[in-house]
Amino acid sequence: MKGNIIDLAVAVIIGAAFGKIVSSFVADVLMPPIGLLLGGVDFTELVIKLKEGATEEENVVMRIGVFIQNIIDFLIIAFSVFMVIKAYQSTQKKEEEKPAAPPEPSKEEKLLAEIRDLLKDRPVN
Repeated sequence: MKGNIIDLAVAVIIGAAFGKIVSSFVADVLMPPIGLLLGGVDFTELVIKLKEGATEEENVVMRIGVFIQNIIDFLIIAFSVFMVIKAYQSTQKKEEEKPAAPPEPSKEEKLLAEIRDLLKDRPVN
């Protein structure tokens, strides 16, 4: 049981680090070229104003760009997890498909087989 807990802890730590890496990849590497292709749009500043306020902080806005970035983060992470699980399952299938070699007969079974063979050759009275 301790091994499973340690495996789970390692998976959570690696998963959190992987999430940060993917977030950075999307925000810093993937979105700037996409924004440039769409006419210089910065997705972090892409908002829909619902209510105008006296100051910038008082504006009520929906942050659509941040939402789009989070969707892309999720898709990349989900695809990566899917690929890892698929690779794991394929290795499990290969292990299951290997036919187990039949166990070698015990000494008693060998002796019984010899007796059977001798009795077959013996004429019936």
